Amino acid sequence: MKSIIRYAKIFWILFWAGIMTVALFIPVLLASVLSSTGNLAFSISKVWARVMLLVTAVRVDIRGKERTKEGQSYVIISNHQSQFDILAIVTALGIQYRWIIKQELLKIPLWGYALYASRNIFIDRSNPESARESIRKGLDRLPAGTSVMFFAEGTRSPDGRLREFKKGGFFVALERNYPILPVTVNGSRKVLPKGSAEFHPGRISVIVGEPIDTRNYTRAMMGELMAKTRSVIESNLVVEPNP
Repeated sequence: MKSIIRYAKIFWILFWAGIMTVALFIPVLLASVLSSTGNLAFSISKVWARVMLLVTAVRVDIRGKERTKEGQSYVIISNHQSQFDILAIVTALGIQYRWIIKQELLKIPLWGYALYASRNIFIDRSNPESARESIRKGLDRLPAGTSVMFFAEGTRSPDGRLREFKKGGFFVALERNYPILPVTVNGSRKVLPKGSAEFHPGRISVIVGEPIDTRNYTRAMMGELMAKTRSVIESNLVVEPNP
């Protein structure tokens, strides 16, 4: 019986992901033509996330949203435990931002192009220099007041604990003098653990920390900036037992 329920859940989430991908492909493409900033396409993509949360019976709560300032560009730095982190952040945060996405996702039929049309930034993670240049070019294309999102660990944590932080987001923050917006996601690992396609209805909490002003930091102080950001994210992190 458990096996039947498991496969039914996997079918259910894949079915809805496919339906919503096809349904929103044309609207996102049209939005990319009508809005050169990518803002409209980004807003439409939230529909995909909201429907996926609805059909999987996952609720998202947010704390600290009032700490964001309208029209301010941030480097958003978050922990990463599950694919549902993406759905939770995009629906809860309430600001325009773009993702730093691995280049391989461009190959996803239909949706890969939709992500590109929304002006997300694709990088080749195997080539650090090429990745930095792609980020610079991508940032130059973004409209004023748009933020950029990084999962600091670069990949999902298998046990919920913070892994080593990558430097990419911190390079951007220092180069552009953007404040860092530290974000902590809790509960997503219970909803969809790494390596599993079987979802579990539940609640995800998104906590926005106090923005960190980077204007007084130099490249030589990057380690200090990374440690401070990690401390804020970790202070709000709840490490739960394996699902």
